[in-house]
Parts: sequence; C-alpha cells; structure tokens
Amino acid sequence: MNDEIPETHPRYKSLVIRERLRDFMEKGIVVPEGLIAHGRGEAFDYIFGEASQDFALESEKAAISLLMLSKNPVITVNGNVAALSYKEIVELHNVTGIKVEINLFHRSDERIKKIAELFQREGLTEIYGIHADKEIPGLVHNRRFADGNGIYSADTVFIPLEDGDRAMSLKNMGKKVIAIDLNPFSRTSITADISIIDEITRTIKNFIKIYEELKNLNESELKEILNKFDNKKNKVDAINLICEKLRYWQTDQKPHL
Repeated sequence: MNDEIPETHPRYKSLVIRERLRDFMEKGIVVPEGLIAHGRGEAFDYIFGEASQDFALESEKAAISLLMLSKNPVITVNGNVAALSYKEIVELHNVTGIKVEINLFHRSDERIKKIAELFQREGLTEIYGIHADKEIPGLVHNRRFADGNGIYSADTVFIPLEDGDRAMSLKNMGKKVIAIDLNPFSRTSITADISIIDEITRTIKNFIKIYEELKNLNESELKEILNKFDNKKNKVDAINLICEKLRYWQTDQKPHL
C-alpha cells in the first residue's frame, strides 16, 4: 500500500507509519488499542514539527551514555515498538549488547510468539520475556510479568512507549529508567530518569548514530555527559516549544524549531 502514498505528500512518513501499524495489527502483533496510543503521541509530534528537536537529541545522547555505563541494560518492547522499529532495535542490540525483552499489557502466548519470531528473523537469537518467571512489585496487570534474567535483574531499563505505572514500579525497584514519550506531561515522562520527548523510529535511529559518536569515550567522559544532562530542563524545553507554538497562532511570531 505504501506505493500508493506519493513521497511528495507533506506527511508521507506519518502515513507510512500508520499503514505499517495497520498491517501489523492484521498480523496479530499490534492490538487496536495500540493504534489509539500511537495517535495520541502523533498529535504531540505535529507540535514538534515531526523532527528530533535539540532537547530530544540531548536526552538521547544522555541515554546512550547511561546504557553504555550500565552493567545489565534491557529494552522492553511491546507490539507498537516491535512493528515500528524491530530492525533498528536488533541493530541497536548488535552494537550495544542491550538485551531485548517482550512485555505486553494485552498479553497472550500467540502474540508473544509472533513478536519473538519477528526479532528472530532479523537474527536476534536471545529474546527475554517469552517465559516470564518474575513479577514486578506493585503492578496488578499483565505488564507485571518479567524475565528474571531480563528487566527484573536489570540496572537500567529502556521503556519505549510505556505506561506510567510500570515506569514508577521499576523506579521503586531501584532501576534507572529511560523512556520515550512524545507527551512531556505524562506520568512516564515525569517519572523517568531520562525522558526522551521524540518519536520512536527517529529515536532508535538517532541512538545508533550517537553510539558511533560515543563508543570510544572512556567511563569518566560518559559520566560527564550524564552529569551535565538536566532531565527537568529537558522537559521544560519541550513544554516551552509547545507554548511557543500556541503563541504563534496568536501573534504570528514564528516559533524556534
């Protein structure tokens, strides 16, 4: 269907992503609720110009620094994450060694199997979360199930497209949390140690580029990047851009992008 969307369309990438999510829903990887969640984030991406802003790039640089410093980092993937970025996530795993764990709110053995096969076809041989043997304290829904060798024992958890209650529960377990959320007001953004206000497909690609830039830095240099990063300021910068956009419609004063 993508060949029916002209590349000259001003929202070509967004339309391609929408069709991709629909296709993966038909394959049983994305659930209908995931389409609603995507649309909610996409609304914020309109405001941010559908581009990685400086505050996003700064948080992504800090995130890669933290992942490189961590002893047991894990990225958790749900249906939307798998559908949109499974190839890039495998590439990220190959260069950083980050573990990949499947974690679903709408959990079923069949859906877990389909998501696992998606990653396996890209060459990822070790996938966590297929046989979840632990529970995250404080949660009552299906996202409480975790792999004892994955996020349960991780020191840093990277949680794209996350629900805020699990982010808070992971923090309560003493873990560092990196999150992607286009909504700077969400519980996830508020809770995370590093809040990435950016779209997931851009973020994972940015991660791979940033890793190449930082891979030769030593531990003290990576720590310096983290120490200089201010997550609160990062979120405030995102909110300020939203306010600039609102003022633009009132005053015709073009916002800084």
